Amino acid sequence: MDNSDRTVFKISVAIAIMFVGIGILIPNQLGEAMVVAQSFMLESFGWFYQLVATFFLGFAIFMIFSKYGKIKLGKEDSKPEYSRPTWFAMLFSAGMGIGLLFYGVSEPISHFVSPPIGEGGTEQSAIVGMRYTWLHWGLHAWAIYAMVALALAYQKFRKGAPGLMSATLYPVLGEKVKGPIGKTVDVIAVFATLFGVAASLGLGSQQINAGLEYLIGIPNNFMVQMMIMGIITVLFIISANTGISKGIKYLSNVNMSIATLLLVTMLILGPTLFLLNMFTTSLGSYIQNVALMGLRLSPFDGNEAAFTQGWTVFYWAWWISWTPFVGMFIARVSKGRTIREFTVAVLLVPTLVCGLWFTVFGGTGMYLELIQGLNVSGQGLETALFYVYQHLPLGVLLSILTVALITTFFVTSADSATFVLGMLTTGGNLNPSNRVKITWGIILVASTIVLMASGGLAGLQTAIIVSALPLTFIVLVMCYGLVKALNKDLKEQKTDITMHKEKKLAAKSKPAS
Repeated sequence: MDNSDRTVFKISVAIAIMFVGIGILIPNQLGEAMVVAQSFMLESFGWFYQLVATFFLGFAIFMIFSKYGKIKLGKEDSKPEYSRPTWFAMLFSAGMGIGLLFYGVSEPISHFVSPPIGEGGTEQSAIVGMRYTWLHWGLHAWAIYAMVALALAYQKFRKGAPGLMSATLYPVLGEKVKGPIGKTVDVIAVFATLFGVAASLGLGSQQINAGLEYLIGIPNNFMVQMMIMGIITVLFIISANTGISKGIKYLSNVNMSIATLLLVTMLILGPTLFLLNMFTTSLGSYIQNVALMGLRLSPFDGNEAAFTQGWTVFYWAWWISWTPFVGMFIARVSKGRTIREFTVAVLLVPTLVCGLWFTVFGGTGMYLELIQGLNVSGQGLETALFYVYQHLPLGVLLSILTVALITTFFVTSADSATFVLGMLTTGGNLNPSNRVKITWGIILVASTIVLMASGGLAGLQTAIIVSALPLTFIVLVMCYGLVKALNKDLKEQKTDITMHKEKKLAAKSKPAS
């Protein structure tokens, strides 16, 4: 590391250790402060997050149809490093793996019994509940990821800039990105990543615990979850030390294979025709209402406003906090794609797959409650999936597969996060040292434990929402800088073409000797 790299690393590690220390010494006071901070952020900045998330979706659509679509993320002769199936697998493993399993049944069923509009527990609320799940995991989320990943990949592979969040601001700030402003941007990105991934690890440990309780009777409590995180910490540090082309690539493909098997099995064992009809209906409802839902705040109804703040605004903050992590990872594996191919793929394919996933898992939960009268909605968020398995054939096998999948998703999320945190704190080094990755792995797990101990799921949510706010402004400037850089790129291309034509004409008109 050079001096500037050590500065970001030292500042970030020092702040992280201070945070963990506060959580250990005064966990109750930290938890109370988080409750106050969460209420303030949700009530005061909900409108801002709604507007920003909608802007990112509009910006992504603009990039698909714009004159920039043919520009490559790399030199003109560069080729993609990974096949499309492997590329998609890596997108999902880094992107939303644990969340898909944790919320697969619990979110749609929660919206079904407590919808943002209308009466709960009805056929209509089932459609509304699925539609809002599409909203939270669909186009808006992947547009946020896509735009940050696009800016990072463009600067890294086409302009040769370091793989840092600060580097994407070069078209706007110039050489200032190498000074205190750039360091501040990278430190903010570090903590947004740290807290965003901590939420996933917290959810993952809770659900692994719930699965083990169902399978072999292990108690479901915080101490067991700490032990689970300790064991998996060792696993992901081993994986991180094997490098992206070995550990992460291998585990990503394993994840995708198990997830596909689980999805297909659920579709076959569940109410298949009902699920296919639900998918078609909820997709149409989502497309028809996506703009309205993405800007909805309900200023006259406190209950509806609470739903938007607690679910939609939280998700926008979560996805923004994940952008340094997921964006950098997607950028790292997307070299050689054109802007149009990249944006279409990152925007549409995951949205459809996420929609299918939630329809199959959440739709099965709704069917069991609405048609068969079971109490799926009465289960905890982490146990709802295993409750559904109890009422399907091969339930034990499905539970074993799910625990295995959550574990590998846990490892790849933490693995990818230590890689990205290492990059952010070593000047964009694509191969950060094992010492740096192990340091961040330990801090990541320690931060997760502190947040869970001081505030549980609410503590994780608060950390995300607070850390995402300053990052949101950075991403907005990043979008402006990307357009500015692309315009300059096109002008240079036109100049080169003109000069080339002029040389050819001059050569043709030159008299033969």
